[in-house]
Amino acid sequence: MANELILIVEDNEKNRKLLRKVLERLGYRTIEVESGEEAVEAARKDPPDLVLMDYQLPGIDGIETFHRLRADPAIRRMPIVAVTASAMPEDTERMRQAGFDGFETKPINVKDLMATIEKLLAKARAP
Repeated sequence: MANELILIVEDNEKNRKLLRKVLERLGYRTIEVESGEEAVEAARKDPPDLVLMDYQLPGIDGIETFHRLRADPAIRRMPIVAVTASAMPEDTERMRQAGFDGFETKPINVKDLMATIEKLLAKARAP
C-alpha cells in the first residue's frame, strides 16, 4: 500500500532528494527536515507513518531525536529507521540498543531500503 507519509530527516540535500524521488515514485508522500529538532516538531505537527533518519545530524543527533520521538505518546509507535554512513560495529550496536526499528547504510541500497520500509509499514498496519 502506498500513500503513507514518510518523514525524511537528513541534513545532506542530495541524500534528501534521492530519498524523496525514490519514495514519491513508489507512491509515498514525504516531509523533509534537516535536523533532529525539526524532526520532532514535524512529527508532532503531521504524524508520519514512518521516519527515515540520519544518525549524524546538526544539533541533537539521531539517537537523541529517536528518544524524543519515542517519549511523546502521540507519536511513539511509528517505525523509525536509521539511515547513515556510520556503519562501524559500535555505531550499529548503539542504534540497536537505542531501539531503532531498522538500520540502513549509505550509500543507500534502494532495494534493501524499500524492503525494510514495506516490512515495517505492513507490521504497523497489522491489528
